[in-house]
Amino acid sequence: MNTKPVYITSPLLPPLEEFVPYLEAIWQNKILTNGGPFHQQLEQELARYLGVEHLCLFTNGTLALLTALQALRITGEVITTPYSFVATSHSLLWNGLTPVFVDIDPHSCNIDASKIEQAITPQTTAILPVHCYGNPCDVDKIQRIADLYGLKVIYDAAHAFGVRKEGNSILNYGDLSILSFHATKAFNTIEGGAIICRDAKMKKRIDYLKNFGFADETTIVATGINGKMNEVQAAFGLLQLKHIDSALAERARIQAHYHQLLAEIDGIELLTIPAGVEWNYSYLPVMVTDAYPVSRDALYEHLREQNIIARRYFYPLITSFPMYRNLASADETMLPVAQRMSSRVLCLPVFPGLALEVVESIVAMIRSLAHQHQKTDLPLVS
Repeated sequence: MNTKPVYITSPLLPPLEEFVPYLEAIWQNKILTNGGPFHQQLEQELARYLGVEHLCLFTNGTLALLTALQALRITGEVITTPYSFVATSHSLLWNGLTPVFVDIDPHSCNIDASKIEQAITPQTTAILPVHCYGNPCDVDKIQRIADLYGLKVIYDAAHAFGVRKEGNSILNYGDLSILSFHATKAFNTIEGGAIICRDAKMKKRIDYLKNFGFADETTIVATGINGKMNEVQAAFGLLQLKHIDSALAERARIQAHYHQLLAEIDGIELLTIPAGVEWNYSYLPVMVTDAYPVSRDALYEHLREQNIIARRYFYPLITSFPMYRNLASADETMLPVAQRMSSRVLCLPVFPGLALEVVESIVAMIRSLAHQHQKTDLPLVS
């Protein structure tokens, strides 16, 4: 057993001494928030790094998502996925919108684009897909449907920092894309988030909305909220940017080692990333199939007993929570793939600094549990 817990992730923390000059600058200029110099610099440098035109920083990704829906004046029903973190659908309820859940694709775990059209009603105004695990949605098909029916598309891209498709940032698809910079993400600003938009006019509207609607000292032009990122977060983000490429490369190296070892275990399937996609390796989801002799939950508990804190992303489904249960689209019979994936996917620890010896020990635990049940001919664990 590992003497110390190995968590699903560990935050990327650059050397502390490198952060001190940023803090000294903040102490000297005494600007802590309200779009200070580090905030402005981070917006520019992130936009350049990600290959996007306009980026609006927020204090967290959830406020960014809430504001994006306001910025596009979304009303009525929004088609989305049940297989995500609850912030995706909570943002709809907070805006007085009705989520309409659609099943997911079994290979990508993203919303099944072929099922979106049948969920559209006269009340539908938008589609809110998620690039699950940073694996891009079928963006071309989703856009064709949106154009045909006059719908807006907002991508929850919380997992998709730095992801590219055919050389183009995945964040450039749809009307808006939302990033999370939470401490658990590949790139973090401790807490934080952003909205990616296509034109300066929309950026100005979003900037008004995240600052109470102020256009100047005495003019309020919208019913805004306080979503501003502070200077300490922005400074931390600027320092993170200096280390992000090496961090992503290390994630890739760790995942390659996992993949090599896990490929030898029957009943453990890995997420397939399509050709032409530059992935960020932010999550390592595996599917525990019927060929593995115990259930996903039994494996999850076994790893926890060994101080390996894996996570069942995403379990339970959003539709199982009380605020969504009564929606017609939450009927589990309409979401068979999401139900299945929710009961079978397990995300294993992956983060910069995770030793390859620990990866090997985790895979050995998965392998030994399978061998133990095969050798003793024990019944399947449910």
